[in-house]
Amino acid sequence: MPESRKVLSPLLNARRTQLLPLVAGLVALIAVADWAVGNRMSLGVLYVLPMMLGAVVLSPVQILLLALLCSSLRSCFDLPSPYVEMLLRFIFAVISYLACGLMVAGLIRNRQVALEHLARIRQEQILRKDAEEQLRTLAESSPAAILTLDAKGVVIAANKAAHQIFGLPESESFKGKAIAHYLPVLADALQVGLSPGSTDSGTPVGLRAAAQCQGRRDNGEIFLANTWFSSYAVDSSYRLAAIVVDSSEEMREHEEENSRQLLRGNLIAAAAVSHEVRNLCSAISVVSLNLREKHGLAPDEEFRALESLVHGLEKVASIGLRSGDLHAGVSAADDVQNLPLQAVLDDLRIVIESDWHDMGGSIQWSGPPVSPVILADRHGLLQVFLNLARNSHRAVLNRPVRNLAVSVDARERTAIVRFQDSGPGLASPAHLFEPFQPGADGTGLGLYVSRTVVRGYGGELRYEPTPAGSCFAVELQIVPAESRA
Repeated sequence: MPESRKVLSPLLNARRTQLLPLVAGLVALIAVADWAVGNRMSLGVLYVLPMMLGAVVLSPVQILLLALLCSSLRSCFDLPSPYVEMLLRFIFAVISYLACGLMVAGLIRNRQVALEHLARIRQEQILRKDAEEQLRTLAESSPAAILTLDAKGVVIAANKAAHQIFGLPESESFKGKAIAHYLPVLADALQVGLSPGSTDSGTPVGLRAAAQCQGRRDNGEIFLANTWFSSYAVDSSYRLAAIVVDSSEEMREHEEENSRQLLRGNLIAAAAVSHEVRNLCSAISVVSLNLREKHGLAPDEEFRALESLVHGLEKVASIGLRSGDLHAGVSAADDVQNLPLQAVLDDLRIVIESDWHDMGGSIQWSGPPVSPVILADRHGLLQVFLNLARNSHRAVLNRPVRNLAVSVDARERTAIVRFQDSGPGLASPAHLFEPFQPGADGTGLGLYVSRTVVRGYGGELRYEPTPAGSCFAVELQIVPAESRA
């Protein structure tokens, strides 16, 4: 078989210009030999050879023409016979030669189709191998744990990050371990998917979900896990693929930031309370002075004790809560840095847009093509923007038109962020930023705290009167390009 393949391979792979001269030469050679033999014998059977060679490169019509040519030459040098017999021999020769040529052409065509199919299969195998290699590299280099589980919750495959996140020793394989000990939520998901009532037909239901839950390392340590998982079927088996990320560090940072924000808020609230207490103490002192002079109560010991208590309360309320000290304390507590303003606005957009769309409102965002870099704390400034946006949300909630326009006006040294809503506006904005506003939602400290935070960055928060609605402007310092490093 290999020997015949070596012989046939050059012929099958030969070009048209190489085979056609050979076919013509064979036809001519057989015709001359048939002429030389004369009427003693017929060499017509030899024309099968050029027919087979020509069928390698000729079309069906060309094969028919070659068969007619070979049959005509065979008739010219055939044995003498009646006319009808010669005609029948010619017809049968054409049919025989044509059938032989078409059979070879069909074999060649089938061979080419098989070779093309084999080439496609090989190409698909190469592409599949490359894809598998890329997926394997991606899985092994991923910082997230990637797991595959069978229907019993046993790990089929896991990447290196899974060993690290779940704290398995390098010498120990994760394969074959039950996931219920490490992530019970995945075991529960498998039970839900395989429950008899999961579908009407009783087949496992497909799952695709995400969960934040507690995970357990191999040594029993607990960590916060963000998990994304989905189920799929392989033959008659049911499997689950999961991606797990250790979010413990993010949780710690988030809680620490919340703690810092709470401390800053408490500081500002304490300052507001102390400010009001000082005002009350000052008023009581004036009334006490008038009473002492009007009614001669200076010698009264109880009256002097009352005055001492008032002065003591005023001193307590004044310790460390002067306006300049408060702003310095806020700016020192904040992680003030060079910050792209657009980054904070993008965070704000993610948080508030869904609420406005849910109530049928809209938000318009506008600003310069290049976002300015400002001096602020990302979390603190986001809280200020959120407070202003929520105030606008409450203001337009019962209005027929519910719009909010957030615009950025970048100047040489300052950037002004304006929040313009379509609410009813403010009738008396004179005492807007004073603490404990009557009729305000909550404690009435929102705008007071927001202004204090912005002033801690060296900026300002103010109310700008407009013909319709309300407009609050947050003025922030722009960091010059030469100072950003």
